[in-house]
Amino acid sequence: QVQLVESGGGLVQPGGSLRLSCVASGSIFGIYAMGWYRQAPGKQRELVAGITSGGNTNYADSVKGRFTISRDNARDTVYLQMTSLKPEDTAVYYCYQDLRTRWAWGQGTQVTVSS
Repeated sequence: QVQLVESGGGLVQPGGSLRLSCVASGSIFGIYAMGWYRQAPGKQRELVAGITSGGNTNYADSVKGRFTISRDNARDTVYLQMTSLKPEDTAVYYCYQDLRTRWAWGQGTQVTVSS
């Protein structure tokens, strides 16, 4: 059974940085696309960033130049480095794995950007 476990969320001041991690188990990590969505209170879940098995990346316009997604296939882990954080980045961040026939999701990690 596929399991995704996120970590690294927390409270940070505007302009600060955080790095989220998502460790996967139960699948052949290296062959699947991975990524991050987020959901703020009262809003729909939105794509933040994705990375293919080959390392190609895509980002939401709102985070381009501030967030970087990467993956370490040896550690079955995908990362989201977030810099220059803004209050509007406050949300629960969810890791996903595109298993082609379905998607697996983590439980989410809260990121709060506030002074």
